[in-house]
Amino acid sequence: MKKIVLSLFLANSLLLALPSKPYLPHNLALEIAKVTQDHCKKKGYNVSVSIVDDKGVILSMLRNENAGVHTAKASFKKAFTAVSMKNNTSAIAQAILSDKAPKELSQLNENFVFLGGGVVIKSNSHIIGAVGVGGAPLGEVDEDCAKAGIASIQKFLD
Repeated sequence: MKKIVLSLFLANSLLLALPSKPYLPHNLALEIAKVTQDHCKKKGYNVSVSIVDDKGVILSMLRNENAGVHTAKASFKKAFTAVSMKNNTSAIAQAILSDKAPKELSQLNENFVFLGGGVVIKSNSHIIGAVGVGGAPLGEVDEDCAKAGIASIQKFLD
């Protein structure tokens, strides 16, 4: 009996020691992607949208039927870069242009791209994923659409 009680105590202690952290569920990732794509469509832009988790793995991807074929890969790379570098891609691109970050960053990984349109998704202070948008003529437009998608689920992130 003592062994059973001790085993249960140790098991409970180990479970309590495991960290818990927020994550981005698939249904919210899909909602972000839909709202992001709709926001860009209303502005007249056909885009692709990728949502990745905190490890850079795709949770959701949408491509407008009229978006260029290159936009799907661009949207993934923007999301991957943002989550990997833990910053919006426009901020990273600006740092590179102003010599505050090394230009060689682009050679670290074939999935990095330093164009606006990749935005991190945070739950409180934890980065739980990122949105990447490709297809609008300017990175600022892609980023605006991504931020609209994130805003649509903000109440679940706080």
